[in-house]
Amino acid sequence: MGQVGKQRSALAVILLGIVTLGIYSLYWQYATFKEMKDYSGRGIGGWIGLLLAFLLGVVNWFLMPSEVAGLYESAGRERPVSAVTGFWVLLPIVGGIVWVVKVQGALNRFWESAPGARLETP
Repeated sequence: MGQVGKQRSALAVILLGIVTLGIYSLYWQYATFKEMKDYSGRGIGGWIGLLLAFLLGVVNWFLMPSEVAGLYESAGRERPVSAVTGFWVLLPIVGGIVWVVKVQGALNRFWESAPGARLETP
């Protein structure tokens, strides 16, 4: 396996996304997809994730948790999220928050269990 991704605070991801009017959210999607591909060698990677965020953002609601689930499956672990997790975003206001907490939380737990893990505030 490749380089372990960065653990990020879900609260910081949400607040920075709000404060920067969504600009940090785009960076977060790019970085998250890139780190997952760098680690596993599978997935869409950062640039395609960013392109999808610009053109069809709704796709990433389902694709990102699906790729996180793939990391868990490849490690022989039970997946805490799946593509179905994307439906949380459809709930007004609170849904997006729940989605980020679930997806980033699952990713943090995965990176934490990988050798060489580190916590970085965005």
